Amino acid sequence: MRILMSGGGTGGHVYPAVAIANEMKNRYPDAEILFVGTSNGIESEIVPKNGYEIKTITVQGFKRKIDFDNVKRGIKLIKGLNEARKIVKEFNPDVVVGTGGYVSGPVLFCASSGDAITLVHEQNSFPGVTNKILSKKVTKVITCFEDTKTRFSKKAQDKVVLIGNPVREELLKVSKEDARRKLNIPLEKKMVLVYGGSGGFKKINDVMLEVVKNMVDNDVAFVYATGKRFYEGFMKELNGVELKPYQRILPYLDDMANVLSASDIVIGSAGATSLSEITALGKASIIIPKAYTAENHQEYNAKSISNNGAGICILESELTSKKLNDYLFEILSNEDTLKSMEKNSLAIGKPKAVNDICDLIESLL
Repeated sequence: MRILMSGGGTGGHVYPAVAIANEMKNRYPDAEILFVGTSNGIESEIVPKNGYEIKTITVQGFKRKIDFDNVKRGIKLIKGLNEARKIVKEFNPDVVVGTGGYVSGPVLFCASSGDAITLVHEQNSFPGVTNKILSKKVTKVITCFEDTKTRFSKKAQDKVVLIGNPVREELLKVSKEDARRKLNIPLEKKMVLVYGGSGGFKKINDVMLEVVKNMVDNDVAFVYATGKRFYEGFMKELNGVELKPYQRILPYLDDMANVLSASDIVIGSAGATSLSEITALGKASIIIPKAYTAENHQEYNAKSISNNGAGICILESELTSKKLNDYLFEILSNEDTLKSMEKNSLAIGKPKAVNDICDLIESLL
């Protein structure tokens, strides 16, 4: 079996692709698996570290305004299509899976005109323009949110399968109790996890100073990742506040499996992979979608959480220290609310998504 994987730009696109590749390799040890990405994307580092070969093509997203730079990007797209067509022809895959990022478009577009089974994985509640176009050509469209199907054309809706976003295997193996012990966080304390993605989230950092002080005053355990570029500035502002050993502020989270498993409430942005991990573990959450994302997809992602009673959505434009603090301590002080959110979060989580995706691939072969 020959499997071509394509996804890049962010970890949220690359890690699901790696998870699918790993599971297919477990099922078919002799399978040949090749990744397609870009030379400057995070996939150029992650994919080889996971033991897979990667070939690169030239591609760049378009700006929303009309200018000369878009002409240059159009030329790159033509070049990328030719490069993708060559890779597809030479590799001759049986299965092609695209998990997002600009690089998936040319690869799936070229592969869908051949005999290979083609699948596009739409991680967000509101699909992007590229995936809407691809949905008319590919074999199947895999989605992560219940309401995503209605946002594709009627012609494509018959191809849509709700499965979810692959979650890193290590996240599912750690119990809350074991994670607390490893992190030296008392089992009896409520714990809050705050993070805004790998690069941090300025708006969250802007309002967290007062919230952190209140968590310190109320003896709440927490782990707060500011993002590397915000860390020094935040710590200067926090000057004079003494943290207890189970109250930690970090520039970056390098042990997400234990930190997420140990938490009771998660505060963060609405990236599809983050929400998949939160719900797979059944965590209550306060989600602040980043404004100005493509098709405003983070707001749609966040509202899928709040509409199902799994958490609270606060729009970035409406976020204040007081609002975040009030919501947080309202949940912390009400065990029934917390348990209800956890139950609803677990109900929409898809911890077996990677297995279900691979089952789908097998059924199509």
